[in-house]
Amino acid sequence: MFVEQKCRDHPCAKGHRARSELRYNSSMATLRFHIVPNAKIDKVAGAHGGAIKIKLRAQAVEGKANAALRCFLADQLNISQRAIVLEHGRRSRDKVIRIDDLSDEEVLRRLLPTI
Repeated sequence: MFVEQKCRDHPCAKGHRARSELRYNSSMATLRFHIVPNAKIDKVAGAHGGAIKIKLRAQAVEGKANAALRCFLADQLNISQRAIVLEHGRRSRDKVIRIDDLSDEEVLRRLLPTI
């Protein structure tokens, strides 16, 4: 089953439509993130309540921080940006992100190796 959805996460993708396959399986992580824009460097800053705190250099203007977050997570997790979906929090610092093809434990292990 395919569903057509609008790609709103990236600022230069306005009006672009993508087809995504609905997948419900055990290799899908849904995690909460707390984003701090306008930081000096991009980095995982640790835990923030029940979320993972990430500092990004990008500004929180016109979706730039959301696009930077997807790029940063893809790089840190060694997966494609297509596997990262912003579920909630498009205009908030607190976000819920779905990461396909990885479990919650695997994402946490890669992002927070010391915990």
